[in-house]
Parts: sequence; structure tokens; C-alpha cells
Amino acid sequence: MLNSPTELSSTLLSALGQVLGTPDSLVALHEPEFAGNEWKYVKECLDTGWVSSVGKFVDEFERMLAEFNDVKHAVAVVNGTAAQHIALLAAGVRPGDEVIVPAFSFVATANAVSHCGAVPHFVDSSFDTLGMDPQALADHLSNMSERSAGGLRNSSTGRRISAIVPMHTFGHPMDLAGLLDVAGRFGLPVVEDAAEALGSTYQGRHAGTFGLLGILSFNGNKTITTGGGGAILTNDPELARHAKQLTTTAKRAHRWEFFHDEVAYNYRLPNINAALGCAQLERLPDFLKRKRHLAQKYRDVFQKTPGMSFIEEPRDCRSNYWLNAIRLDTPDRAALEELLRATNDAGYQCRPTWTLLNKLPMYSGCPRADLPVANVLEESLINVPSSAKLGAPQS
Repeated sequence: MLNSPTELSSTLLSALGQVLGTPDSLVALHEPEFAGNEWKYVKECLDTGWVSSVGKFVDEFERMLAEFNDVKHAVAVVNGTAAQHIALLAAGVRPGDEVIVPAFSFVATANAVSHCGAVPHFVDSSFDTLGMDPQALADHLSNMSERSAGGLRNSSTGRRISAIVPMHTFGHPMDLAGLLDVAGRFGLPVVEDAAEALGSTYQGRHAGTFGLLGILSFNGNKTITTGGGGAILTNDPELARHAKQLTTTAKRAHRWEFFHDEVAYNYRLPNINAALGCAQLERLPDFLKRKRHLAQKYRDVFQKTPGMSFIEEPRDCRSNYWLNAIRLDTPDRAALEELLRATNDAGYQCRPTWTLLNKLPMYSGCPRADLPVANVLEESLINVPSSAKLGAPQS
């Protein structure tokens, strides 16, 4: 057993060195890679002048996304938060509602709820998946909710509970079968936050395609990037139509007339970003292959590393391993801070997980369940460098 943060730091640095070698410069946590048709497609946008929210690459990017994820419809938008906002609106979330979200998540998950005028309601996570715990959720809903003519309500606040938003943490799919069972029992739609999970599957099916709608993100640090960007996935043609309407200022199609039939948003992904996305999607299978190769190297090393363990993909899942993570055997904030200082000083860009959402000032007063697992995860997880290029097999 390791007895001090200094010993843990030495052990972690040794393990990272075995996987990544000695850095000549900073080894980034996750950086994009452009070695395919990115320049060709972007240059076409510049040469033709089609750089804004209309152009062939937007349509092509949506088609490619739908095909890759084996879903009927994809709607490309400016970022993952916008995708989540619109998906929640399309699912029927309204001002004054409560929406179930994991406390252990990136702030955008809760912010999208707030953008709807609704209130995030935080629930606990699972050690097995890092995502929302279906059994803990079922127990919580049984204890604090009541059915009414208008739907499920929080018996303490009186507010309607209108949706559940599971998030696939670091690209690892959560227990979707368990969650869908709970959602069905309580009559709640599921809107998947798959921002981190492009290419991950649960029981052979892509994350983001199990709920009423799902969302993806293509930020610069994601598995593929459009610079900034996101997408909404759904098999429902009416939801897809409404999502596209809401993201394009609700303008009715016409050769010259400007007529808008509801309050909406200017969230459409620009053609130049979609061009980048098309080139990145062409390379996605190779990115995923190399990221899994990197994860295997981490797994092999951390199996022999005392005091910590590697986070592996859950059962029945195939993860994209967007961000690799290690967990300390003993949760310890002081040790975590020392590990982060030591690794970053040594040239390995590591980071902690997010501050739990219920601890942020704007969300501290929101309703929540007990969060024993989320609190442990916050004190024991570290993300380590995960770029696809780090997983290239040695020649």
C-alpha cells in the first residue's frame, strides 16, 4: 500500500512513462488530428464562398452521422450545449419543469436544462459505468415523486419532472437497459447526453440512439472535431423536423419571404465547420482503433501499478475511450492535487474530473438525491493523455 502523495506521484509518473515515454514537450490531454481531407474540403468552402449555415457539407455531414450511428435523422448544430438545449425543448421540457441529470457531469448538461427555463435535479452515479445509477434513480424517484394528471411531480417542490438526461462519462456507455426500464416505469422521456461517446456502443447499438433523442459534441477536444459543433440524433421524423426548425430561426422555406412561426434559435452548423467534420468522420474508424490500442497499453501497465486502477469499458459495451481515466484506491483530495501537480510539471497534461454540479454556486440550491458515489468519484479520478495519435502502433 502506498502511504503518501509523493509515493503515488512517483508510481503514476512511472506508469505514464511506460505508456507515453519521456515528454519532449507537453503531452496534451486530447488534441485533434488533421491528416485527411480536412484542408481539401475547407478550401472548397473558401473557394466557392459557401462558408455559412447553408452548403453541401452540412447536408453531407448529417447524412454521414446518421449512417455511422445507424439512426434515421441527424441535425447538425453549433455545439453540444445547443444540441442538448434543442433536444430538451423537442422532448417537451418547459419552463418551471425539473429534469433529472447526473451530478457527476460537465456543466453543459445542467446548463442546457437552465436554458429551457427548467431546473436540474441531480442524482447519483455508478462505480461500474461512471454514469447515472438506474437503481439509485428508481429508489429516489419512488421516495420523492408522485403521479398527477399532468405527469410525474416532485412532491416537495410541486414541479413537473419532464425528462431524464443520462450522460456517457468519458465515452463509457452507462447502463441503458436499466435506465430505460426506470424511465418507462415512471413515464419519463430519455434525452441522451452522448457528447463524449461518438463511436461507443451498448449491446452493439450506438450510444445516443436509445432515447427519444440523443446529442453529440464535436468540440476541439472530442474524438472528431468540427472546431465547434454538435448534433441531435433521433429516429422520430417529426422530432427531427422540429429540431431543425428550432435551430434555423423557425423560418418557413420560401425563395425570398422571411416568415418565422415560433421563437427559435440561430444554431445551425456552418458549412465550413461541417466540411471539417466530413473529413474527420472519414477517419473516425482509425481514430477509434488507435484510441483502443492506447487504452490497452494503459490497462496493461495499470494492472501492475499499486494504489490505483484503470477505468475499463463497462460490461456489454464497446467504448471509444475518449478520455482514459485512473482511479485512486483511496479517495484523497490532497493526493489528487499532488498527482496533478507532479504529472503536469513532468509534461503529462492530466486533469481532475468536474466539480460536482450541485456544488457550483448557480446550482447549489437545486433538488438532489444523496450522492455517495459521485462524491467518491470526484475525489479519486484523474484523466490521462488520450489523443488518438498516442495510440499509433509502433512500427
